[in-house]
Amino acid sequence: MNDAKVLTLDGPGGAGKGTISRLVAERLGWHLLDSGALYRLTALAALRHGVALDDEPSLERLAAELDVAFLAEEGRTRVMLEGSEVGNDIRTEQVGDAASQVAALNGVRQALLQRQRDFKKPPGLVADGRDMGTVVFPDAELKVFLTASAEERARRRRLQLQEAGVDASLSSLLKEIQARDARDMQRSVAPLKPADDAITLDTTSLKIPEVVERLTEWLAERGLVPET
Repeated sequence: MNDAKVLTLDGPGGAGKGTISRLVAERLGWHLLDSGALYRLTALAALRHGVALDDEPSLERLAAELDVAFLAEEGRTRVMLEGSEVGNDIRTEQVGDAASQVAALNGVRQALLQRQRDFKKPPGLVADGRDMGTVVFPDAELKVFLTASAEERARRRRLQLQEAGVDASLSSLLKEIQARDARDMQRSVAPLKPADDAITLDTTSLKIPEVVERLTEWLAERGLVPET
């Protein structure tokens, strides 16, 4: 019997899910699932192998047979695809846009569903994505929907790119984020939305440590972790 607890963090890109999920998992000693990475890896594999982003049967096979690994080394996670480290490659805007397209395909989502559920192991799992609380872990003990204004998310993304030595237009990033939001919310399969029993947390004016502290408090209030 798998008695692992699950915290799901859903929300649009740029709301802080990735950083916050990692910090909460590290604080609690829980496992971490970056579901978006699986879709980005599928998209990257498709781009590298010349698979069209609307070829659902081929993408489904690609997702089912994906040769991926997440290696925890020296305080960071190495993301591997077909034996090569691709942590930076999957974070490009091109791959992010492609991932949003392939994630809208039911065949791809079904191929990755059980792989995501297999991350649930004691003592607990922090699951980061867009349908963690609605589809992948509907019985999670705590579901949180993280959001922030599109303008703030574009600003954060621009800062990330600048830190990586890449210059980007704030207006173009805002348009990309708004287009991705619309696609994610309007797709027929597992659209981006809060679970009925999720708590919505707007991070626009919150600092990362404040969000981590609030999530930890909510877990403690439910008796899922010791109170600090």
